Amino acid sequence: INAEYMGLYISELREGRLKWADGKRMKEILSDLVTALIGPETEADKAAAKQKKLANKQSAEKEKKAEKNAAAEKKTQVKKVDYSKVALNMPEPPFWADRFKLFEELWAKQEADYAAKSSPITVTLPDGKQLAAKSWVTTPQQLAESIAKSLAANSIVAKVDGQLWDMGRPLEANCSLEFLDFKDYEEARTVFWHSSAHTLGYAMERVLSCRLNIGPPLENGGFFYEADTDGRSVSEADYLPLEAAVKELTKANHPYQRLVISKENAIKLIGYNHYKAVILRDKVPEGGFCTIYRCGNLIDPCKGPHVLSTGKIKAFAVTKNSSSYWQGKADQAQLQRVYGIAFPTEEELADYKLLLAQAEERDHRNIGRKQHLWMFDELSPGSCFFFPHGTRIYNTLVEFIRKQYRRRGFDEVITPNMYNSQLWRISGHWEHYEENMFQTTVEGEVFALKPMNCPGHCKMFSHTSRSYRDLPLRYADFGVLHRNELSGTLSGLTRVRRFQQDDAHIFCRLDQVETEVTSGLEFIQYVYDVFDFKFELNLSTRKPGKMIGTDEVWDDAEGRLANALNTFCQITPEITHPIDDSKTVRFDGSPATLKLYRKAVDMGKVPAPRQYWFLNPEDAAFYGPKIDIKVEDSMRRKHQCATLQLDFQLPERFELAYVAADQTMQRPVMVHRAILGSAERMIGVLCEHFGGKWPFWLSPRQVMVVPIHPDMFEYAKQVKDKLWAEGLFSEVDLTDDSFEKKVAKAQSAQFNVTLVVGKEEVSKGTVNVRLRNRQKMEMELDKAVAWLKEVAETYSKECS
Repeated sequence: INAEYMGLYISELREGRLKWADGKRMKEILSDLVTALIGPETEADKAAAKQKKLANKQSAEKEKKAEKNAAAEKKTQVKKVDYSKVALNMPEPPFWADRFKLFEELWAKQEADYAAKSSPITVTLPDGKQLAAKSWVTTPQQLAESIAKSLAANSIVAKVDGQLWDMGRPLEANCSLEFLDFKDYEEARTVFWHSSAHTLGYAMERVLSCRLNIGPPLENGGFFYEADTDGRSVSEADYLPLEAAVKELTKANHPYQRLVISKENAIKLIGYNHYKAVILRDKVPEGGFCTIYRCGNLIDPCKGPHVLSTGKIKAFAVTKNSSSYWQGKADQAQLQRVYGIAFPTEEELADYKLLLAQAEERDHRNIGRKQHLWMFDELSPGSCFFFPHGTRIYNTLVEFIRKQYRRRGFDEVITPNMYNSQLWRISGHWEHYEENMFQTTVEGEVFALKPMNCPGHCKMFSHTSRSYRDLPLRYADFGVLHRNELSGTLSGLTRVRRFQQDDAHIFCRLDQVETEVTSGLEFIQYVYDVFDFKFELNLSTRKPGKMIGTDEVWDDAEGRLANALNTFCQITPEITHPIDDSKTVRFDGSPATLKLYRKAVDMGKVPAPRQYWFLNPEDAAFYGPKIDIKVEDSMRRKHQCATLQLDFQLPERFELAYVAADQTMQRPVMVHRAILGSAERMIGVLCEHFGGKWPFWLSPRQVMVVPIHPDMFEYAKQVKDKLWAEGLFSEVDLTDDSFEKKVAKAQSAQFNVTLVVGKEEVSKGTVNVRLRNRQKMEMELDKAVAWLKEVAETYSKECS
């Protein structure tokens, strides 16, 4: 056995640089090592190993079954409501009757118009199959039913020529058609929750006799509707009647009817509602048209699209309520806002309620208070005070990223906190972001605290002449940032005014973009693996008419990002069509190519990728395409933290240039890169992700030393000091409490490791190790210290 080779191998294994494919080789090497040390395996050894394997398997199965039973028992504890016993005997709102009459007249006219202009069309499915249909008559729902009942039942919304389309809306011309379900498509979930918001709007009109304002879906699931209730405050006592009214509507299975209507008729239809009328007057051009949706007794101006009918919404719950202001302005009318959640099945709602209860238990604001990590004060709203133990987490997290900077070629810089407003005028931020900056006047000049680092880094790049040989240039900055967020939006660590980012900007040539982005994705993978996060990759592309630069430049940039994503995800850019061998499929992250690629993987025609990436069309910033990364925590919630953003604008605005190989002056491309995002927000996310049980390397309370008797106090202090000298956060309990109480306190305070020392440990120079998972072992003190130091330095999940 080559000891040096083994050392390198184990080092690579610890740092996560080995892939799963190396597992077989690892097993061979370890087998050789064991044989060399203790001799070949005997038949008795084999029998014992087999017995142990069987016992471990039975133990794992028993544990899994217990977890499953516990989860099932928790679900049964989720209270089911009998809505049939809830009385809804309030009178109908007075404005219902008039709007029904006008809607029915306009609907009948639209139906007649559609029937009159119908003609044969051809509809192409993602697999290339073509179906005959009639324009203005045939709907996606009808075609789904002709293919398979299960497809029709599961489809939430359609996509026609790449555009989201109601399942009940007639097709208009030859087109491509896709079907999106709730489980696999985020767009479908958003549509589902938007449709559910309409059922909540119905319930609020029905129960509160109110005038509705807006009711959008929310980014992380769910929705709200707000309304003018004539001064009546909504309370928890209203939740049950509202849910019962929604149940009344969904049980009736009313279709979502889409009516295209003139602005004049829309205002006439909705004229009783000042808020809706103002929106229509402001948003719809004179002489223009808009869409109105009806589901049962609710008639609402809306762009759509929506689900086929209210019966798709099988489970609904009101989650909370609050007050708000019309147009978000404190000098306008106060409204009542009601939040809700809905799912296609009762089981999914039960799961959600369990996660909601878990989220309340894991709220980082509560954990921070219990563990004495941080605080906030009204004299500095949105600015966190980190206590010593909270500061340990903060510094450890920053140092974790800083170590990676050294390995990955980033140079850390320090930039000013405050700049003359002229800098922000050059960068363009002053025009769009002035109200979000904290400002002051110095000697007659306006200055502002920086809300971001990128303009400062541009000034550093332009400070001296640059050559193509200098690129890529990677600047990293942990500078303090300030953003004047509205006080009503501040929320613990997740929305603050003062924060630090693991902010980096890479200045590179266009031909280096792909390599830099792929490297950035590998960096993100490494960090999120340590955090035990799953993450999703989305390529956000240009919005026509709202971008700087030519189409050719954008084509090239988007293509390079797509290539980098394919490389990182180990996706073959072009594959043979899984159904038709005469065709090829070029993967572009769209639902259609995603479905075909997955089918090819299932058929064994291409290897499974590391992960997939998704197309997010028309969501890029005007200055360049980007890759958005959403992490999923232990409660299956998604958070936007990391980003990789190309920027053509700032190099142009600051006139950045480098001397190319052909001696011409060229503009560099700027890549904005963050992994943690805000360190404060990431600490909040991690706190809830771990439920306050910090992994050993990040824990502010790593080791508690507990002496059994005062006679062992001196040895206990020596143990604590030895650990502290090695950089570990250790404490010793020298109180008069009983031994049992000391151990219980350490466990309650979430110390990862408790080292118990008694008479025997003192005499032998050992410690009794007790981990948070109840595992116990005795170790020599020096070995225990070395082991714990290694666990911390390698970001191991041991002792977590």
